[in-house]
Amino acid sequence: MLKKIAVISDVHGNLEALKTVLNDIKKRNIDEIICLGDIVSKGINTKECIKLIKENCTNVIKGNWEDSLKNNNSITDEIKKNRINFVLSKITDEELNYLSNLPFCHEFYMSGRLIRLFHSHPERINELIGNIDRIDRLYELFLPSKNTVSNLKADVVIYGHIHVQYMQKIYNRIILNTGSVGNSIDLYRNSDKDGDVKNTTLANYLIIKGNYNSKEFSEFSYEFVNIQYDIDKELDSNKENFEFDTYKNELLTGRYRDEAKIHEKYCPIRGIDKDSI
Repeated sequence: MLKKIAVISDVHGNLEALKTVLNDIKKRNIDEIICLGDIVSKGINTKECIKLIKENCTNVIKGNWEDSLKNNNSITDEIKKNRINFVLSKITDEELNYLSNLPFCHEFYMSGRLIRLFHSHPERINELIGNIDRIDRLYELFLPSKNTVSNLKADVVIYGHIHVQYMQKIYNRIILNTGSVGNSIDLYRNSDKDGDVKNTTLANYLIIKGNYNSKEFSEFSYEFVNIQYDIDKELDSNKENFEFDTYKNELLTGRYRDEAKIHEKYCPIRGIDKDSI
């Protein structure tokens, strides 16, 4: 059966971006929607976003922020702890249980390919593997783990977490990243090299198309979607956000709040000189 599936990720409480994406998906006659987690945190419209995800998505996977909600006592970063407490103050116990019990991974066959979806990595829920990374780290994305549905290597992996859309093809396999619905960024920025920021400050998602549940090799396609949403309206609804200035800066500039920390930690792993970015 030929099927079109929208894959969304990293809403981060951005209600205006989520509503815009869902409206766009409806116009495209999509058969189902899968969410790869991080529904909450950053934007304050948490309850509304959870409600829309539950109403519209056939499968929802746990992100690192959902995973953090019940592990708050073990978190030492004060800013992150405050953000989690803010999220917890906005949701009910029922909503917390829903988020905490989301599955780690989802798999299915499409047009003869094993498609595996997770938030950031098949083993770890909070691992940053970027669009520029070492080949051995990219290959890890295809491998099974104790958290995956099957013990097979995937043909296509789809993940979120890094908030940057990309496609990479290695070893006759495909990596697809959805980008972020509500918090699109570019990890590599330089004032002398940057293009128009409007290329980044958009709501992102992915569409895949093929014969669902078929192990027979046939046509398979994917499309990255980038759409404008009302950022000003989203910010107007966030006046009570204790991180308002930081949230505003991310939405308007597409620059990650912990950009320097990410470069310091991951550039050596990727073999990149952070001063050359």
